[in-house]
Amino acid sequence: MLGFNDIIGHEEIIRHLKNAIQTEKVSHSYIFTGDPGSGKKLLAGTYAMTLQCEEGGTEPCGHCDSCKKAIGKNHPDIIMVTHEKPNVITIDEIREQIINDVDIKPYCSPYKIYIVANAELMNPQAQNALLKTIEEPPEYAVIMLLTSNIDALLPTIRSRCVRLDLKVVDDGLVKKYLMEHLHIPDYQAEIDASYAHGSIGRAKQVATSQEFADMTQNALRILKNADGMEVYELTEAIKELSNDKQNISDYLDLFQFWFRDVLMFKATREVDNLVFKQEINYIREQASQRSYENLEKILDALEKTKVRLRANVNTELALELLFLTIREK
Repeated sequence: MLGFNDIIGHEEIIRHLKNAIQTEKVSHSYIFTGDPGSGKKLLAGTYAMTLQCEEGGTEPCGHCDSCKKAIGKNHPDIIMVTHEKPNVITIDEIREQIINDVDIKPYCSPYKIYIVANAELMNPQAQNALLKTIEEPPEYAVIMLLTSNIDALLPTIRSRCVRLDLKVVDDGLVKKYLMEHLHIPDYQAEIDASYAHGSIGRAKQVATSQEFADMTQNALRILKNADGMEVYELTEAIKELSNDKQNISDYLDLFQFWFRDVLMFKATREVDNLVFKQEINYIREQASQRSYENLEKILDALEKTKVRLRANVNTELALELLFLTIREK
């Protein structure tokens, strides 16, 4: 059972939500905004469950009838708004699930809560229709809009909702979570946490993905041997990478972590802050062989490669240029 106490990070938002419950100043409309995987759904769901909990505290009790229904995702007064098409929420869907429903009093709870995930997908007509309900809601209604692109919401909607910005969670907390909850070994949790850029959702995804583990091993194999590879071996590696188009930006991220580690170790001689701690022998060796200028050049080349690939430049060509830079000493 998850309550606010089990959520990693987001302390300020949790304080705000608990305070709203305590002082009975629950708003009729909220916007939870943050990157995909930042925990919007988890926060909104926990808030909804707490608001409906029969114990009436600032944490959901987890065992009353209301909490059990919320956990089982079949609470009649917590409505998750759904949509048919993958990239649009239409006016009909908003009318049917919120506007025409909101005047019916809650079945068994103090509130009637509507959660709209990916709210940026509402087209302007749907948003305009919803605006009236946000402006004049019944006293028991709470509408939560979750979005990773707040600019796609109309200014009129933005100005009438309490806005909660989810910040990224510290890498150390993400790593700790992976080790304690998913029993991921230390060095792997370090890589997963760095890669997830503060998103617990993304960290869980990569930590449990065999594909990501294989990818990390393959990236390391290339990085450790790039200097000594024969031209034909490098060409093979480049071909292999360019065929794996959907993972190419993940590979480039891993390459970036590696060369940042080499640069960091060269500058500080400290192992603590490295992502690839377990590869310290290789990192030490590369740090002694490469100049600061060379490492800066490589990191710059990695950024340029990302830009080129986004601009649909030939993948193989972009990677060849990158490897030429990596092989220069």
